[in-house]
Amino acid sequence: MAVVIEVSREKFEELVAEALDTIPPELTRVMDNVVVVVVDDPPEPGLLGLYTGVPLTERGDWYAGVLPDRIEIYRHPICTMCTSESEVVEEVRITVVHEIAHHFGIDDDRLHELGW
Repeated sequence: MAVVIEVSREKFEELVAEALDTIPPELTRVMDNVVVVVVDDPPEPGLLGLYTGVPLTERGDWYAGVLPDRIEIYRHPICTMCTSESEVVEEVRITVVHEIAHHFGIDDDRLHELGW
């Protein structure tokens, strides 16, 4: 039987905040109009995180007065796939970096080329 790691929502939110703190300041300074939230379950199976919005590389003069981009980090699938709390910490970090990369306009193919 698989062991499911139980991480409270509060603790998981702390892990996401800690992962955000590892993003280099030169990158966080240019992040614009984006919110990162923890959600228990994804809208479809298999997702650990989801970026919804207009990447920085696609914004033009028309970009004003829009709702913030949204990065969702999904607690249940990450906890289900991990076998220890240290794995949860690492998977949260990877997922946060992956979704922030989408905010910067980096697609999945390029992320995989870069080892993410």
